[in-house]
Amino acid sequence: MAATLDSKLDSSSAPMLDKKLSALSDLIARCLPALRSDNFAKELIMGLRQLVPIDDASVLYYARGDLPTLVYHETPKSRSASNMERFLAGAFLLDPFYKAAAEDRRFGVFLLKELSPERFRDSEYYHSWYRNCGFSDECGFLVEVGKDAFVNVALGRLQQRRFSQVQLRTLRSLQTAVEELCRQHWAAESGSGEGIRKHLHLALDDFGSSLLTERETQVINLVLHGHSTKSVAQRLSISVETVKLHRKHAYAKLEVSSQAELFYLFLDSLMSARDYRGGDTLVSYLAKPERKSYQ
Repeated sequence: MAATLDSKLDSSSAPMLDKKLSALSDLIARCLPALRSDNFAKELIMGLRQLVPIDDASVLYYARGDLPTLVYHETPKSRSASNMERFLAGAFLLDPFYKAAAEDRRFGVFLLKELSPERFRDSEYYHSWYRNCGFSDECGFLVEVGKDAFVNVALGRLQQRRFSQVQLRTLRSLQTAVEELCRQHWAAESGSGEGIRKHLHLALDDFGSSLLTERETQVINLVLHGHSTKSVAQRLSISVETVKLHRKHAYAKLEVSSQAELFYLFLDSLMSARDYRGGDTLVSYLAKPERKSYQ
């Protein structure tokens, strides 16, 4: 009886296993000849697409200290070029995948919901980056490829489609192979080591500090990262009502009335800063007569 059951299971799962092994073989066969060439990232994505459905994909390389490099990108019609420009110039600082790798040193295969804070889908970052692009879900490989250097292989789904647990398990079964391929490809790369990203982190931490109290600055920083009022309260060990009060005062001082206005004020002040070496980017930004009004 047991032998009969095992044979039935083997016969039903064999075609699926053969298909996955064939796709894995194809992935490796595609990527190995492309190592150290400009085609590597494209071949990697094409190989992964044989195993899981992917509507959108990008490969971002974060060299030591440098701004991200967009190595490969498939642009959906719904995504504007300016969105990607803002991301590469500084919005990436708020990206859950970037934060996981750069700050928390977490590497592996993750769904967006596994890395984002509570109610992240209500945040302005989610609206401006994901919803405006038609994204329903994202799954990414975060691979450490050198000292303070990593790669994000980002895979997206559109139009109310999500990655299933079966698809996630398939991607995680490929983790070792993808990591080794990425390390081999980017092994010789190195960043400038000038700490551009370090300066941008300081700019994010100091945003609004010239006008706000220390606690108001902390609240605004967490709001920018997509944290809900409840999440901010838990992280700062204060009440929800206190968070609301700090946020209200901060918005009034910054002359914004919504999270959307706060988000774009941060991005505009950051992108307008030249040769940033410290302090609140709002100091120089607010002094410019051509600055945008958010009222």
